[in-house]
Amino acid sequence: MRKTLFPLLLVPVLAGCGGKSEAEQETEATTKSGRGTVTCEGSAMSGETGLPADFPRIGGITFVTSVKSGPTQAADGYANTPLKNLYEQYQAGMKNAGYTILFNEREGDRDAEISYETKDESSRGLLALRNCDADTTSVHITNRPS
Repeated sequence: MRKTLFPLLLVPVLAGCGGKSEAEQETEATTKSGRGTVTCEGSAMSGETGLPADFPRIGGITFVTSVKSGPTQAADGYANTPLKNLYEQYQAGMKNAGYTILFNEREGDRDAEISYETKDESSRGLLALRNCDADTTSVHITNRPS
């Protein structure tokens, strides 16, 4: 019995070695869920976001981070603009840029999403807006090649 039990006890120990940290797993799960990172404050990042050149540039957004993970670019920031107004500005901006809106949804003043495909069909992405407070909205954008 002991000979059989020892390898079974060793498997969970080995499974925990060399994996991602709990924080990395949490971030990955949040990003995959579509909810994304919620950013309500922070200093402006330097450099470009890595989003498509024709991605709508809405005034008043402070991008705090932008990270490329495999083919996916994710940019996080916030705006001192109510969620409803920012949602409407992005919808108009995407329409003006010739983007196809694959789906969109706004749940009151709590959160909103817009899934899009670029005009040239080279990439798709998701814009997720989350209410921080009455005047601040979190912006999380993911974009990846089609």
